[in-house]
Amino acid sequence: MKNTIGHTLLVAIGAAVLPAIVLAQAYPTKQIRVIVPFPPGGGVDFAARVVGKQMAERLGQQVIIDNRPGANGIVGLEILKLAPPDGYTLAVASQGPLSINPSIYAKLPYDSTKDFAPISGVVNFPLLLVVHPSLPVKSVPEMIALARKNPEQLSYSHPGAGNSGHLAGELFNSMAKVKILAVPYKGTAPAGIAVLSGEVQLTYSSIPTVLPHVRAGRLRALGVGNAQRVPSLPEFPTISESGLPGYEAYAWGGMLAPAGTPKEIIARLNKEAVASIRMKEVSDQLLKEGTVPTPTTPEEFGAYIKAEIDKWGAVVRMANIKGE
Repeated sequence: MKNTIGHTLLVAIGAAVLPAIVLAQAYPTKQIRVIVPFPPGGGVDFAARVVGKQMAERLGQQVIIDNRPGANGIVGLEILKLAPPDGYTLAVASQGPLSINPSIYAKLPYDSTKDFAPISGVVNFPLLLVVHPSLPVKSVPEMIALARKNPEQLSYSHPGAGNSGHLAGELFNSMAKVKILAVPYKGTAPAGIAVLSGEVQLTYSSIPTVLPHVRAGRLRALGVGNAQRVPSLPEFPTISESGLPGYEAYAWGGMLAPAGTPKEIIARLNKEAVASIRMKEVSDQLLKEGTVPTPTTPEEFGAYIKAEIDKWGAVVRMANIKGE
């Protein structure tokens, strides 16, 4: 009798596992859509296209980038949440919609830790702290000293509430024990123009946006927000090593699927995503843009999202930041 029960259990388990194995072996059989919750041309869009192109070759199917901007990434991630969990709808999203929105919006149509299946980290977007040349500082300690001597007299621009540049500034304020005023602008371009014109004294910006102005002497770079120097720009010290130990603030992007996507498919997608990111051709393209490739396991990326929610949630509460 026991043998009969054991045999029945083995048959049942085999029947349950077999479809998943067959599904993973057959996958993919049609094109894959990758949602980018931002307009074309931005850093996340660029990374998704570079990595997606290589993944298409490895998977033997088209990978189509579908830009779905709106509401700080909320529109695109809601579409991902509602998509069938079959591996044919993915997304490359950033820390804004995944790790910052949960703290600045009272109600979200998705839960970053429950509604998505992490696949892999993709890229890190270093932020560069730059100041207008008229500001009499050439280092992070000098800027901290000036800000302490003149509380609320310095200001920094950012592209909107909850943006990575906004939170980078508030984290700096908190760790350096200074009060540099945050001035919001409607987008990255106006925020950059504000510091170029001297309307504000500094900003925390993605490297490609401000690097040409630093090279031309129109802005002065004080440091990058990464924990380590950017490989393609080793001449720029980190803010941490320059005078604010432990400071770390940057933007990032990673790949996800809807929750419930079979683990076998997640494993296949992770394998091809990581292999694609590590290819010299792909990593060189990413590094050339001042970004840092960051392939991970699904488990590492999931834990990272949770850690980022905790980290930036504390900054949002400290600075009393509200969604626009």
